[in-house]
Amino acid sequence: MTFNYSKLNGKIVEIFGSRGAFAKAMGWSMRTTSLKLNNKVSWTQKDISKACVLLNLTANQIDRYFFDELVQFDEPLVQKEGNRTEK
Repeated sequence: MTFNYSKLNGKIVEIFGSRGAFAKAMGWSMRTTSLKLNNKVSWTQKDISKACVLLNLTANQIDRYFFDELVQFDEPLVQKEGNRTEK
């Protein structure tokens, strides 16, 4: 499952000014932060809980910032010769 962290990135910059400052507050390297925000490494419950405190997020806002799923659309079907439909 892939998540859209664009709102989270915006909140991080709004509160901390940079991802680097957020990484430091979380006790992470910039690499770890980048991996998490780019869906390469999952967020743990502990990570999310700490980030919510640092970013002043309420329990009602967790879904919006951490569980906004990216939806991937398949290529549209194209009509080809002889009524065959191909991608």
